[in-house]
This record gives sequence, structure tokens and C-alpha cells, in this order.
Amino acid sequence: MLKNRLEAFSDGVIAIIITIMVLELRAPHETDLASLKPLLPIFLSYILSFIYIAIYWNNHHHLLHAINRIDGKVLWANIHLLFWLSLIPFTTSWIDENTFLAPWPAAVYGIVLFGAAGAYYILTKFLLACQGQGSAMASALRDILKERISIAIYAFAILFAFVKPAVSYALYALVAAMWIVPDRRLEKILLK
Repeated sequence: MLKNRLEAFSDGVIAIIITIMVLELRAPHETDLASLKPLLPIFLSYILSFIYIAIYWNNHHHLLHAINRIDGKVLWANIHLLFWLSLIPFTTSWIDENTFLAPWPAAVYGIVLFGAAGAYYILTKFLLACQGQGSAMASALRDILKERISIAIYAFAILFAFVKPAVSYALYALVAAMWIVPDRRLEKILLK
């Protein structure tokens, strides 16, 4: 199977996810700068979620450009990833409604990020199987230390949400900072 429809569908879904998130931002009724101050936590959660969606889009883009073919398993793995990403606007909105101090919104946000990371890992494994173990992609993605570290941080942050939710958000931001640059392992393949 060709990958073009998968790319187009994924790009469309991710664009809708971003649109839903921005539509959740509400402008204040007042016209002075002081009216923006209470919205700062909401804007910060939007920025973090937007960065996560952008990271997934960038890495997904690189991942799909490094492959030659897909199969039915890849299609379902990709839908699985999009499912988890589609929950980010909901969890972001729940955070916005309840401040950064509520444990359950912080934990559920982490569960969604954990699910997205797991789904991306599964997608990568199915793509590797489809390309073959001797492919350039397989050799580039042999080292998965950063993926394991990310998943461990998510698990720790989910648990920490019930102790100090603000620390959980800092840990989520740390993982985002680890992935902000598109996967260099894949860029090496693309530059060949």
C-alpha cells in the first residue's frame, strides 16, 4: 500500500485537533491587560498541548518519509495514535477548568500522553516490521533509550499528580523539551 492517504488523513486529523484546542481559548470581556492575567494558566496549558501536537506531527512526518510501504497493521496503529492525540484537547480543557492544582486532570493528561507515546512506539514497531529488519529505518531506530525515558517520566508524573500536580506538569514539559527537535535518527535517513 502507498502511504499518501495515511499522511493526508493524519495531517487532517492533527489540523482539526489544533483547531479544537484554539477554539477552547476564550477572550476576556474586559479590554485591559490585567484581564489576561487570570488566563495565563489556561494559555500555558494550551502552549504545552500545542507543542505536544507539533512534536507528534513533526516526528510522524519524519517517520512516514523514511518508509516505502505500509500495511493494514500500520493503518490501525496510526489510528490508535490519532485516538490518543485527539484526547489532548479534552484533557487540556479539563486542566483549564480546574487549575493546575487539581490532581485528576493532571493525572489524566499524563495518561493521555502516556497512551500517545505507547501508540507512537507501536506505530514505529509496525512500520519497522513492514520495512524489514535490514532497512535503514531499522538500523536508525535500534536505540530506543529516549522513548523508554519518556514513558518512565510519564508514569512517574501520573503518580506524582496525586502528590503535587505542578511537578507533573513540569515533568510533561521536560519530556516535550526532550522531543522538541525532530528525531535526528530519522533525519539521518532522510538526508541520505
